[in-house]
Amino acid sequence: MLQEKRGFTLTGVVPSPLVEPLSFSCRLGECRSELMPLLSEVSKVVSAEGKLSRTLKLVLELMQKHMQVIRAMVTLYDASCDQIFIHESYGLSPEEVEKGVYAPGEGITGRVIETRQPIVVPHIADDPLFLNRTGSWDKQRDGQHSFICVPIIRGLKVMGTIGIERVYNNVQLRFLDLEVLKVIAAIIAQAVELHLLERAHKKVLRAHSTALSQSAEKFKPTNIIGNSRAMQSVYQLIDKVSHARTTVLILGESGVGKERVATAIHQNSHCAGGPFIKFNCASLPESVIESELFGHEKGAFTGAISRRAGRFEEADGGTIFLDEVGELSPSAQSKLLRVIQERSFERVGSNDTLQVNVRILAATHRDLSEMVEKGEFREDLYYRLNVFPVTIPPLRERGNDIFILADHFNAYFAREQGVDIPTIATPALNMLLNYDWPGNVRELENVMERAVLLADEGIIHAWHLPLSLQPVIDHLIEQDGLEARLARVEHDLIVEALGLFQGNVSRAATHLNMTRRALGLRLEKYRLNYKHFRGRA
Repeated sequence: MLQEKRGFTLTGVVPSPLVEPLSFSCRLGECRSELMPLLSEVSKVVSAEGKLSRTLKLVLELMQKHMQVIRAMVTLYDASCDQIFIHESYGLSPEEVEKGVYAPGEGITGRVIETRQPIVVPHIADDPLFLNRTGSWDKQRDGQHSFICVPIIRGLKVMGTIGIERVYNNVQLRFLDLEVLKVIAAIIAQAVELHLLERAHKKVLRAHSTALSQSAEKFKPTNIIGNSRAMQSVYQLIDKVSHARTTVLILGESGVGKERVATAIHQNSHCAGGPFIKFNCASLPESVIESELFGHEKGAFTGAISRRAGRFEEADGGTIFLDEVGELSPSAQSKLLRVIQERSFERVGSNDTLQVNVRILAATHRDLSEMVEKGEFREDLYYRLNVFPVTIPPLRERGNDIFILADHFNAYFAREQGVDIPTIATPALNMLLNYDWPGNVRELENVMERAVLLADEGIIHAWHLPLSLQPVIDHLIEQDGLEARLARVEHDLIVEALGLFQGNVSRAATHLNMTRRALGLRLEKYRLNYKHFRGRA
């Protein structure tokens, strides 16, 4: 659907079938019968897995050869600094390329990034959005030039644009080239995404190195890895509570590193020289939990052949860490409440009261407040434990910490296995970043141990990662070439439409210019569930 607006033309993002335009393309003043060879050549160039600059240079040369463009450029959008810059071009000098920096919404290129929609400018001279930022355009020489700019989109992310400049004597040819650019943008989208991901990975590692060099100025526990904003908040809480004797309740999903946070609190506390006793409340049967925590006298029960000190006695003068405290029995909860209040208890089978000087740290992945409402956990104990809660974010909310942790485990297991540290290929990094990590850091550690073991020739490839990390589309389309890439384009366009309309299949089908039944068949083909897109903007 086309809309005229302020001298320039906006078009929809759904590629029209190339069959119809090709049937009359040779009657447009130029023959476009070589479009399929062009797309095939572009696909082969992108599949060659070279550097992105080299790949895009060859793509632009093919466009000049087959589409007679006068100038062309591929811009990339760097979300970290909110800037758009020219990555590769045809017909522009290095000086002109250096000037081509835009902000989202600025000029034609910025507007395409902001709106995620292509823009067709019939005559550059008449369009107020054209900024000539590069200084390459001359009104007298280039006054009749048209400009077409399309976004490079993968999934729900806009990553850059492709823009071409040339003279058109036929309006239909102009819009046929628009459709060709859309397909080319879709073909190169994955390569662009991997380049931006690798660029972000290097930036994160540089930032991590800088953060380590400045660690003396800002508190950071030595036993915890990560510099994300979410973890910086956790570090501040650790710094504040470490020097007090306050009871701390550490919360978070399984595998996030609650024990490491407890260790960091102990190591930075005034009792760091004392013992640090760890006890998992879910690791033993209920019948022996009290004996393990508080000790027992000889003959207190069958098998108690001698007196035994409990974990609280062992922790005297230091810290005790009670992991999975939500699993304690009601009887053990009562005794723990007394220890917290009075720092005293009796061994099982004894009437003698023992006094201990111990700091208590507790952790759980369960919702204790909900357990209190259900009567499964003592309310008074909950409030005693919840004096200073520290919630550790799940790995999926820690952003670029995934890169840093993956590199750490990669190096660690390489040393452990006696091999050179393998390089993590960019597609594998992409999978690591896009996975939800239900098992959090512990799951990432296991994945990297397996990957290092399987790595061939010093490289961890995507296929070295478990099947749970592999996108469904990669299993569905195993072949390479144009057909596979076009199928990927179709998959990504459907995902984008479902996300745009929050899982509404009818609206997504209308947006994609197809019937609801046809979209339903493709959802089944690509194993997409529209319910997963509900509530997503």
